[in-house]
Amino acid sequence: MTKKVTLQLDALTCPSCLTKIESAVKQQPGVANVKVLFNAAKVKADFDDSQNSAEQLADVVTKLGYEVQKVKVKDL
Repeated sequence: MTKKVTLQLDALTCPSCLTKIESAVKQQPGVANVKVLFNAAKVKADFDDSQNSAEQLADVVTKLGYEVQKVKVKDL
């Protein structure tokens, strides 16, 4: 089933952060339509929950050095 995840980050400090996060999340299995909202410090992505999970996507962002404060998931 396709789900939408929203990851609320602590902060984004530069535009290159946006590109780095988008690229890393897009490379994960089952992920589509990744969008990073710089001013809101949010990452939004659609993903297939049979191939990935919101927690795994949050881990990808955390490993890049960003603090994920909140994870919100909803069905599409």
